[in-house]
Amino acid sequence: MNRAEKAGLQLQAVSVLRMLKESRTYDELAEVTDLPAGDLNRYVNGHVLPSAERAREVVDGVGREALSRELEERVRVDDEGYVDNSGVVFDQSFLDLIAPVAAGAFDFERPDVVLTAATDGITLAAAMASYFGARSAYAKKSKETAVEEFIESRQRLQSGIELTYYLPTSAIEPGETVLVVDDLIRSGETQELLLDIAARADAEVGGVFALISVGDEGIARARELTDAPVGALTTY
Repeated sequence: MNRAEKAGLQLQAVSVLRMLKESRTYDELAEVTDLPAGDLNRYVNGHVLPSAERAREVVDGVGREALSRELEERVRVDDEGYVDNSGVVFDQSFLDLIAPVAAGAFDFERPDVVLTAATDGITLAAAMASYFGARSAYAKKSKETAVEEFIESRQRLQSGIELTYYLPTSAIEPGETVLVVDDLIRSGETQELLLDIAARADAEVGGVFALISVGDEGIARARELTDAPVGALTTY
């Protein structure tokens, strides 16, 4: 780990601790993190940075559990199973906290491109791309007027509707590593289309990540399509 990566990890840990402190006393935060309350006070108030080892424990350990709980509190699911995650996908600062936690929890290979489907996955893709220092790419259901060449993936859904996604050919170069992300995975149909786009681009898949998995069908389907890590932050 170079100095820049160490500093980035330390600042990410402080951001996670500040989020946790919003609803806890320092004594309660100490119970959650197993760190002394006095040290936590200094970290949260910016007087000192945690060591790299402590920062990693916060981001990869308590960070994942805490963000999962925070995500569950922000999401609403109605009686028919429809998910309202607008409290998450519209909060870029919260998504920025998720990116390093997801990267550490699922051991994703550092991608060249973070690929998602427009529109709700865009803010998550932006956060993940920023964390990895990668480009982001958004597959759309319609062709952009000024673009001449597209990668096209088409699939007939279980409902009988045919769904097609288009991505400008220039968005992914052959041999690049692609991380597929989305805000939600349910049936896995969207992820299958995105993985197909990556394959058509002759790219390598570094992982598949979703904020929320509704059931296990989509995760299982994605795992059948790639040997790369597949995971979601929380499952309903």
